[in-house]
Amino acid sequence: MNTVDRRKKLIDHLIKSNEPTKGSRFAELFNVSRQVIVQDIAVLRAEGYEITATPQGYIITGKELEGFIEEIVSRHESNEEIMEELNIVVDNGGEVIDVTVDHPFYGEFNGKLMIKSRLDVKNFLSQMEESNAEPLSRMNDGIHLHKIKAPSREILDEIKRQLKEKGFIVE
Repeated sequence: MNTVDRRKKLIDHLIKSNEPTKGSRFAELFNVSRQVIVQDIAVLRAEGYEITATPQGYIITGKELEGFIEEIVSRHESNEEIMEELNIVVDNGGEVIDVTVDHPFYGEFNGKLMIKSRLDVKNFLSQMEESNAEPLSRMNDGIHLHKIKAPSREILDEIKRQLKEKGFIVE
């Protein structure tokens, strides 16, 4: 398969998929290296496709934003609290789209999360631990923003109520 055909199949897959796809999976599908896929993604972005890399893989940006979305200010200090916060969202049918922290010198740092299940929470925390990475929230004394999506306003309100009850929401 030539480069043009591979990129067309790659973008077709991303458009049709409801789930993120890892670069290693694309590499396996197209019998190329992961680095070739990274280059393909860069070219497709340059062509105007809004492709986002998440911990779960690549997605087309915009598809994930259907639903009721709100940004909350949150604070926690431990990985156990991170797990509890994320599980409250997913246990109620919500999704944590991203995390943003404000750095006093550099400005905003944003990480795409796309966490929508307990398995995603577990994998996220495992990957963070395995890579010896610190959560972005540690840059700002635990204070951070999350964009949260839910299928209805009622579910979003319930998620916020439970997060507030546990002391995660900063007002």
